Amino acid sequence: MKSFSDHFIAVVLSIMALNSAAAEPAIPLVNIKSVDPTIVIELRYSGPNNLAGRALYSRGTPALVRPEVASRLVRAQAFLQRYLYRLKIWDAYRPKSVQAELWQVARNNDYVADPETGPGSMHAWGIAVDATLTDACNHFVRMPTDFDELTPAAMLHYQGTDPITRSHLTLLQKAMGRSGFYGLHTEWWHFIISNWRKYVPAIETEQVGHKAQQNDDRLVSPNSAQITTP
Repeated sequence: MKSFSDHFIAVVLSIMALNSAAAEPAIPLVNIKSVDPTIVIELRYSGPNNLAGRALYSRGTPALVRPEVASRLVRAQAFLQRYLYRLKIWDAYRPKSVQAELWQVARNNDYVADPETGPGSMHAWGIAVDATLTDACNHFVRMPTDFDELTPAAMLHYQGTDPITRSHLTLLQKAMGRSGFYGLHTEWWHFIISNWRKYVPAIETEQVGHKAQQNDDRLVSPNSAQITTP
């Protein structure tokens, strides 16, 4: 059972994150680490190893998501641990101000959502994560690409020649698919909660114009660059 102090800290961190982007909607957020300490956190926007090439989060920024997303990540972690792997989170809730900075760098809707158009990034609603795998001891495992490496190898249905890499990606997709997430066809690391429409205002979901779907535990999002973005 979580202590009162754990819950208090999670609430304070959520408030701090929301206060840093006052123009954004007030949404409930929890610290992933407070829900499941075994999930590895490495927020790539807290350092230079990302699309922008510099830190966009302040040091110590927690990985925040909506409570329902957190509970599904716990399920994905439990699935992976049966195979001696762990979930690593590269990004979670992302303030709209940070999304605007990424948009200035990329200006490509295939990879980065314009924060002023439609629903913007699903990260800004607390319903998306960027995730990869580690082994049980938090060591690196081979995946198709690194984070924010926007190349053909980053496609959801990786078809490279390395069977070990393919098996890692398939395992990650099974863990996330069975836990209630969809994927993004241009980025194997990006996952959105399957009932995302519940959390985005109807007027904005209408602008999307289509629905993601799931197939045989592998994640499918037709034209999903318009739904979910990095």
